[in-house]
Amino acid sequence: MIPMLIVDAFAERAFAGNPASVCLLERWPADEWLAKLAAEMNHSETAYLVPEGGDFELRWFTPAVEVDLCGHATLASAAALYHTGRASPTQPIVFHTRSGPLTATRRGDEIELDFPVTPAEPATAPEGLLAALGVSPANVGRSKFDYLVEVAGEDVVRDMTPDFRALLDVECRGVIVTARSSDAEFDFVSRFFAPRAGVDEDPVTGSAHCTLAAYWHERLGKCEFRALQASARGGIVGVRLAGNRVQLGGRATIVLEGTLTTAASPH
Repeated sequence: MIPMLIVDAFAERAFAGNPASVCLLERWPADEWLAKLAAEMNHSETAYLVPEGGDFELRWFTPAVEVDLCGHATLASAAALYHTGRASPTQPIVFHTRSGPLTATRRGDEIELDFPVTPAEPATAPEGLLAALGVSPANVGRSKFDYLVEVAGEDVVRDMTPDFRALLDVECRGVIVTARSSDAEFDFVSRFFAPRAGVDEDPVTGSAHCTLAAYWHERLGKCEFRALQASARGGIVGVRLAGNRVQLGGRATIVLEGTLTTAASPH
C-alpha cells in the first residue's frame, strides 16, 4: 500500500494556501507512472519521496511536467513526513533534489525551508508577455526559471486577469508579478502564472520567493520579509535572505490521508 496525503502549504487552516499531493514511496517506479499520477491528482505539484539513508530523495511533478524546484510541495513533504512519523521534528530533514540538497526544519508551528537564491537579472520583456498579462511594467527581469514583472501597486497585482492562452507562447517556466504591499503587515505581494507547466495560476509559490527575496532586498534594503501571495486562496510566506540561500517559512495543514488502491499502484 502506498500512502498519499494532501497538504495545504503556506496555510494556517484547511482550504487555504497551496495544496500539494505527497506520495510516500519505498523505491522509484517508472517516470511514466509518476507523471500519470500527478495528472490524476491535478494539483499544481505532486511530490514523490523515497528514503535515502536518513534522508529523502524528492521529485516534483505538475499535471504536465517534472519541475526543478518547488517550495510549497517541499513544505508539504516535510509536513507529511512529520505527520506520519517518518521524520523527527527535532532534526532537519534533508531532501536530495534536481536543485541540490534542500533542508526543512521545524520552527514551532512553522516549517522553514532552506533554498538556493535564484536572482532575476534585468531583461527585456519577450514579445507578447506584457500584452498577455495586461499590465504596464515598472521593471522586468528574468531568473533561471521565470520572468519577473514589477508593477505600480498592489491593486494592479490583485486586479489583473491574464490571457493564459497567450502566456503559453512565452518561453519560460512561469511569470512572477509583484509590487510593494499597500498593507503595513506585508513587505510585498505577488502572483504567479505558469500555463506552460500546466498551472494557470499557482496559489502560493515558494520557489518564486527565491527570486523575490533578492529582488526586494535590492529595493527595500532589508533581508527579512513578510510576503503575501495574493491569489484567490492566498498564502503568507516568511522570507529571510542569507547570502546565496533563502529561508522560506510557513505553516501546513494536512487535509487528507489515505493509500493508493491496487489498481493505481505501479506494476
